[in-house]
Amino acid sequence: MTKFIQAHVLTVYAPSNLNRDDTGRPKCAQFGGVNRLRISSQALKRAIRTSDAFKARVGNNRGERTQRLGEAIRQHLTGKNVEAEKAKTIARDIAGVFGKIKDAKAEDKEKRDISTYIEQLAFVSADERAEAMAWADRLAAGESLPEKAQDRVAALLKQADGATDIAMFGRMLADNPEFNREAAVQIAHAITTHRVDVEDDFYTAVDDLKRPAEDAGAGFIGELGFGSGVFYVYVCIDRELLKNNLAGDEALTQQSIAALLEGLAKSSPTGKQASFASRAHASYMRIEKGTQQPRSLAAAFLKPVRGEDLLEGSVKNLETLAVKMNEAYGRCFEHELAMNVAAGAGEKTVSLEALIDFATTE
Repeated sequence: MTKFIQAHVLTVYAPSNLNRDDTGRPKCAQFGGVNRLRISSQALKRAIRTSDAFKARVGNNRGERTQRLGEAIRQHLTGKNVEAEKAKTIARDIAGVFGKIKDAKAEDKEKRDISTYIEQLAFVSADERAEAMAWADRLAAGESLPEKAQDRVAALLKQADGATDIAMFGRMLADNPEFNREAAVQIAHAITTHRVDVEDDFYTAVDDLKRPAEDAGAGFIGELGFGSGVFYVYVCIDRELLKNNLAGDEALTQQSIAALLEGLAKSSPTGKQASFASRAHASYMRIEKGTQQPRSLAAAFLKPVRGEDLLEGSVKNLETLAVKMNEAYGRCFEHELAMNVAAGAGEKTVSLEALIDFATTE
């Protein structure tokens, strides 16, 4: 029986700025005493769950992370000719179950009414959204929400359902912790396997309507940081917890794992895509499954990889450490399979679909 599924992924990115810090430069981290480019776990998760590959696999079995559930409810009601003030009151009552609601007179910078917004981003499943809309219709027809707060919560929130991304990445509801969901998937920050120095691009933009007789200067100048490299990311899936979060649905559990792995292999964070077209597929992907305690192989890159072929060196270091871990601790997994795109064609190459079939089979 499979308890844990672990993925070790190497992806090559040409010059890019996938994930920016507060100054607009690529995020970095010190590891092994040298500077590495970094992509945050949050950026990776969003890239996966919003990717076409993920959506195609799970369909409508996804949640929404939003402050605007109340606004969606209000629009739903006014679209059915419910009086505006009544729709607003109902929307605030229902959205308030998912988190603290904004002040009744709250406005944004453009003076738009945001009084139905939740203060924090709430992760809402499709089932919970449908239940919220159904309650809104009943309230508009004259019914009342339960008087006790805990009864209201029980009527709208769910501890498990078909929201694959909530099941994977979890959620926290500060006011209703019994409806929190523990994340069944852990994704580490991606770091380059080698040292990287962030470079600067000084760029200009020309004014197309400037007359030839005018000066030759640019209409705009700017500066942008970028870097490139081989990124390692480690992912651990608690298969049992994932299935529990999905209300015991085995078929949906398999779909979720397939969606996660395909999204992991194919999706890229969206930072500065228009400037760099930094869309990449994984060059190497190793899947391990079993009941043993999980472990990352990031230590394979504590000493920065060097040489002419950083990808080949990274693969070698990763696979060597996996063997040494087995020698030191006993076998750290029961089954393994790797896809190495650079290894060659034909029988040497394991396809992504074969890797997904391997991961989803008990």
